[in-house]
Amino acid sequence: MSASTLLVLAVILTALLLIARVKAPAVYWTLVGLPAALYRVLSAWRSTMEACELIVDPPWWKVFAHKMASPGGADVAKPRIPHIHGIRPTTTGLRLRLRLAAGLTPEDVVKSAERLRHAWAVHSVHVREIKPGVVDIRLTGFDVLARVRMPRRLVRGPLAVSVALREDGLPFVRDYQEIPHALTLGANKSGKSMYQRCLIKGLAPLDVAVVGIDCKRGVEQSAYAPRLTALAITSAEAEGLLDALVVEMEERFDLLCLHQNIAPGTPLEDITSDIWGLPKKLRPIPIVVLIDEIAELFLIVSRADAVRRDHMVTQLVRLAQLARAVGIHLEVCGQRFGSELGKGATALRAQLSGRVVHRCNDKQTAEMGLGDINDLAVVAATAIAADRAGTAIAGDSSGGWSRIRTPKVKIGEVAATCREFAHLTPDIPTLAAYRPQSPAPVPVPPAAAPVAASGTP
Repeated sequence: MSASTLLVLAVILTALLLIARVKAPAVYWTLVGLPAALYRVLSAWRSTMEACELIVDPPWWKVFAHKMASPGGADVAKPRIPHIHGIRPTTTGLRLRLRLAAGLTPEDVVKSAERLRHAWAVHSVHVREIKPGVVDIRLTGFDVLARVRMPRRLVRGPLAVSVALREDGLPFVRDYQEIPHALTLGANKSGKSMYQRCLIKGLAPLDVAVVGIDCKRGVEQSAYAPRLTALAITSAEAEGLLDALVVEMEERFDLLCLHQNIAPGTPLEDITSDIWGLPKKLRPIPIVVLIDEIAELFLIVSRADAVRRDHMVTQLVRLAQLARAVGIHLEVCGQRFGSELGKGATALRAQLSGRVVHRCNDKQTAEMGLGDINDLAVVAATAIAADRAGTAIAGDSSGGWSRIRTPKVKIGEVAATCREFAHLTPDIPTLAAYRPQSPAPVPVPPAAAPVAASGTP
């Protein structure tokens, strides 16, 4: 093979790799990025750990032993560093399992994550504690949120839904058994509706009842009617639906009391068990309540509206405080959610332990959702660019947070999924009055025949 042929092949291969770097970053990472990252990590492991201050001075007895073995002082005991106990390449990065040296904590590695990112020339570095003394370092080779591709193996469970992709390449799972209630905030065009679509699409195949409250006349949730057990599209309907949900909650508590031989008159606050301890044949189906715009339930125009608002807020707070045990979960969405909405807003927000904040119009909104979780999460939420719709900061009451992004899903695709699994929609007698009717196709008038232009020759 001539030198010119080799040159042409090299140019073609380089061009293909450059195209893959933009169009197929996972392929480029597998072919080029991963070998280079492995070389950078392994070739200078000790020097990198020392430069990032992830070292521990050797114990005095080891220093003394080295001095006794080499009186001239030529041989000095080296500082201890974390040891690699496992390497696992992935399509988006690299995972390292580390055994920390005695004296180091996972927080030390977290503080050095930014230094490690630059030392290894990767997009991001995430640290997670596995058990005492062992941490996972997940390296991400490229921006996985630029073009969201959900993993093929998604986390599944009785009430677990993979909604979005995290910055470290793992799916963001909304597990209602772990976090029963959540609050989602975001400005217009921030991706809040897309998050709700992905949530409904993931809930549709599960054995769960989905209840919608969409006071914008149902423009967001009416398309999902085949899979909705109940739907309220006005404030008046929302009031009645919330009352029905409270009645359903009380009936489920009575069921728990009867099964446990507790008198039905026992105060609800004294019952600490939940429906998951019941036999499967007696266990009521879980309910997920999706509230599209919470502010519509708080806004008032007249004194009558104020009475209705106070009643609805009281019912919402009761559901948020008590309903987890009987399998009723709240998913609240809104543009803002603070004390300015009125009485009860702060009490309700305190019960919504899961938080997802998209791009906001002001810093105060980010603080409403994430200020009581982590200050760094607030800063990250305010830094979301306007052209990154669907990007959000997800946090929980433990103080942990991560950057996520939902894939683009069309409303028609979600509606088709709801029609496919319409047979799974349960009938709950207390909510039967609010069972939505599947929207009938809108007749399209026939196109008018073109009228010939008249004129004199």
